[in-house]
Amino acid sequence: MSNPDVADAEEASASSKEELIRGLNEDLSREYKAIIQYVVFSSTLKGAEYGDIADQLKLHASEELAHALEVARQIDYLGGDPTVTVKDAEYSQDSKKMLEIDLKQEQETIRNYRARIRQAERSGEYALSEALRDIIVQEQDHEIDLKDALGLR
Repeated sequence: MSNPDVADAEEASASSKEELIRGLNEDLSREYKAIIQYVVFSSTLKGAEYGDIADQLKLHASEELAHALEVARQIDYLGGDPTVTVKDAEYSQDSKKMLEIDLKQEQETIRNYRARIRQAERSGEYALSEALRDIIVQEQDHEIDLKDALGLR
C-alpha cells in the first residue's frame, strides 16, 4: 500500500523540477541572445569613447558563453533537454543605444537568475543555486561596465 502523502510530495517535486527546467531554458535562451549581441556590438561600436567598452564586450561574450554552458549542464543534470531557441536579439546602429540594450539585458538577466536561485533552493537544488550565484557575480560586473561606459554611475 502506497502512502498518498509520499506520492503527493513526489508529484510536487517532479512538478517543481519541470518548472525549474523551464525557467533555466528561458535563462539559456537569454544567454544565447547576450552572446549574439555582445559579438555584434563589440565589432560595430563606433567612436573613440567606446574603445575600452568594445574590448570589455568581447570579454562579456566569452563569459556569457561560459554561462550558457553551465546552465545547459545544469538542465541536463536535472533531466531536461537544453533549449536551442534563442530569444530575439536586438540591434541598433547607434553605439549608445547598443550599450543601453546590453544594460537592459543584463538587468533582466540578473532579475531572472535571482528568481531562479530562490526556485532552486525551494526545490532543494542547492548546488544549482550556488552555480547561479557565481554567474550573477559576472552579470553584475557586466552591468557595472555598461553603466560606467554610459556614464550612469
